Amino acid sequence: MGTLRGRWAEEVALRHLLGKGYRLLGKNRRTPFGEVDLFLEKEGVYVVVEVKQRASRAFGTPLEAITPGKVERLLKSARYLLGRDDLPVRLEAVLVYGTPRGYRLEHLVLEV
Repeated sequence: MGTLRGRWAEEVALRHLLGKGYRLLGKNRRTPFGEVDLFLEKEGVYVVVEVKQRASRAFGTPLEAITPGKVERLLKSARYLLGRDDLPVRLEAVLVYGTPRGYRLEHLVLEV
């Protein structure tokens, strides 16, 4: 999530995940397959998190923006960042509905 407008959503998502025991490894990491919003680790599993925010449903829900192609690129990005493909990796999403003044979060594991 590269826009200045969306940075607040990444910070909210990161605070949520850190509060749940995740350990931050990197933010906004670029790979040949795209950008990884949050790269974390929890209990020996590497976790790539896509953060999507929508202030309204005018352009669809945050979940609708995560296409099967996006999920595949996230998995390739995770393997690229790790430099190998034999380590445990999980793909997750934090969906942020609303604005900095009022929002709710939804935290999901993405199926590969």
